[in-house]
Amino acid sequence: MIKKCLFPAAGFGTRFLPATKAVPKEMLPILTKPLLQYAVEEALDAGMSNMAIVTGKGKRAIEDHFDRNLELEAQIQGTQKEVLLKEINAVCNNATFTYVRQKQMLGLGHAILTGEPLIGNEPFAVHLADDLCTSEKDSTLTQMIQVYNKYQCSIVAIEQVPMNQTHKYGVIAGDLIDNTNDTCRVTNMIEKPAPKEAPTNMAIIGRYILTPDIFNILKQTKPGKDGEIQITDALLTQAKQGSLIAYKFKGKRFDCGSIQGYVEATNYFAKQQGII
Repeated sequence: MIKKCLFPAAGFGTRFLPATKAVPKEMLPILTKPLLQYAVEEALDAGMSNMAIVTGKGKRAIEDHFDRNLELEAQIQGTQKEVLLKEINAVCNNATFTYVRQKQMLGLGHAILTGEPLIGNEPFAVHLADDLCTSEKDSTLTQMIQVYNKYQCSIVAIEQVPMNQTHKYGVIAGDLIDNTNDTCRVTNMIEKPAPKEAPTNMAIIGRYILTPDIFNILKQTKPGKDGEIQITDALLTQAKQGSLIAYKFKGKRFDCGSIQGYVEATNYFAKQQGII
């Protein structure tokens, strides 16, 4: 069983300045809950209990959030506000949190490699909190673990995007398997291709199940686009070995790394809770 989930959370969040000058972008709330808490709750829902977080300078708020605040709890004990801490306290009680700092921002591949000491030699999930997903039934990570249990290799979540948006994503090509449009064996992938260079419009989103050999592959991966170590380049090595599956997840994704997506997510969850 997969018990560990890695959360790269070292980025500066420059698209949300000045809000992210002192507040980690992962702690920006959708309504009253930070993005990273949604992410951790999704991992818990999928059966993972060890949360490995790659942080950076100025991210202490993350550690404080996923810890009990006994003074605050004592202050609101017996009041109507006590229930407001129920969800986060349940997270703190049911998960173990470990942290490591990424000293340089050298790409997602580098961030994942930085987390190796927290993961060890076992398969693990990677969750990018910027991509907030919701579904009617199983969460995205739960769906992906079901796929992993069947194929026992690395899994990436994908969704169809407009062709003029391919330059924002890693884009895959592959062969359908099991006569389904939901799952394919990846044959090629390109990091942020121009529309005319994209093999398809099937884009990788911020959910991965990775086998531990990815760490050795990342160590041998040279910097690519923008001088960064791209996880896409490392995954391509696995794809050439026939050991990478792309899964078209069932649900809705909000790109909360963009202001437009963040507003859309806020409005969606507000409507779901009957606030607007």
